[in-house]
Amino acid sequence: RVRLTRPLDFLVVTDHSENLGLAPMIATSDPILLRTEVGKLWHDLVKAGKGFEAFGDWIRRGSTTGKDPIDSPEMMRAAWDSILKAAERYNEPGRFTALIGYEWTSTPGGNNLHRNVIFRDDARRAGQVTPMTAYDSQDPEMLWKWMQGYEVKTGGRVLAIPHNGNV
Repeated sequence: RVRLTRPLDFLVVTDHSENLGLAPMIATSDPILLRTEVGKLWHDLVKAGKGFEAFGDWIRRGSTTGKDPIDSPEMMRAAWDSILKAAERYNEPGRFTALIGYEWTSTPGGNNLHRNVIFRDDARRAGQVTPMTAYDSQDPEMLWKWMQGYEVKTGGRVLAIPHNGNV
């Protein structure tokens, strides 16, 4: 066990935008996930104790092809709304800041171009969009364009911090 001598006063928990919410939806047997062929396959593999095989299939179908193997806007919206609600629930202005964010996980040619995308805004603004994914584009400049579009559309602010660029 580890305990900080001075607690954090801010936190952002970021899920990968690519198949956002996949792990919790598998854990809860979410009906949105189970309505998709690939989502049901991965769910069943994990529940049968074959999580490594499910992960390998996810990499093979998604990361190596650049195509979304589930392709469910309903799943993305539900997962994003859950993230927004969690940040709003734990945000206590002046005491603790729960930031809204996600991880854009681009891996062209196996190289890590990951970015943590963090919103300065509340759920009302951040909820006007759903996260951009590497399935949309693996080019960081396209992420920056998406971010600019978010700011123009909502009047909000967003930033991207490079993450895990060690390859």
